[in-house]
Amino acid sequence: MAASACSAGLDTGFAALDYGQMIVLGIVQGITELLPISSTAHMRIVPALLGWPDPGSAFSALMQLAALAAVISYFRRDVAQIGVGALEVVKTRRIESGPARIAVGIVLGTIPIVIAGLFLAPLLNRCGSPLRALWVIGAASLVMALLLALTEWLARHRLRVEQAGALDFVLVGIAQVGALIPGVSRSGSTLTAALALGFKRAEAARLSFLLGLPAIALAGLKEAYEIAKAGIDAHAVSLLAVGLLAGSVASFAAIWGLMRYLEKMSSWAFVVYRAAMGLFLLVAVMQGWLA
Repeated sequence: MAASACSAGLDTGFAALDYGQMIVLGIVQGITELLPISSTAHMRIVPALLGWPDPGSAFSALMQLAALAAVISYFRRDVAQIGVGALEVVKTRRIESGPARIAVGIVLGTIPIVIAGLFLAPLLNRCGSPLRALWVIGAASLVMALLLALTEWLARHRLRVEQAGALDFVLVGIAQVGALIPGVSRSGSTLTAALALGFKRAEAARLSFLLGLPAIALAGLKEAYEIAKAGIDAHAVSLLAVGLLAGSVASFAAIWGLMRYLEKMSSWAFVVYRAAMGLFLLVAVMQGWLA
């Protein structure tokens, strides 16, 4: 597996890829970003297995914008209502309607990851970050598989997003902090927390996506600023544009599929997949199959 490249301290391995590779990785990133299976894990595994350069953490962070576009597009009615609710709170200084409560809850739930992200950003985004090591991702996948399995065993699935209180949003927001560790998955950590709090499976996914909007937007826009500041060339910019387009389409398909799946099925398939992926990564590292 080829090593990542650096530009002004950023991990910009994507610049060594071609357009076909960017389309493939954009699709993989787009699908796995919004499913509870860890996009970072797949961005390390797929290039490693294919012998491609690691696209780097900057690519993964910027691809949050593809996920953002997909989430806003799919949940456009929810987003519009929450926007009206937020304006209501600002204008009246009161929280009366359901959308207003959700808007305030999202703000409260976003605070933990903003604080943690500011402290950990130098470690997470630097070239050769130890947190992107394959054994770390494998171990995180196994831990999340176990936690998700426990929620399926023990949780009662009866609540809707409209019934969520401020504490629910804060607790799911705290769980979202775990997504800063590669292999945990933002979708996986928030979905697991929402299920543990008693939300219906599809409603837990809806809560996960809506709560994640500010964090996804902040991460993507911050990375776009850092990449622009680093002064990458026009070819690298065009590669990112291709990846973002492919990722946006794939992300929308992932949301559509996940919401319909969870309306009728449990999350056990994701438990099995994550456990298998974690075991594969740990064995592959120990046996020297992957660097």
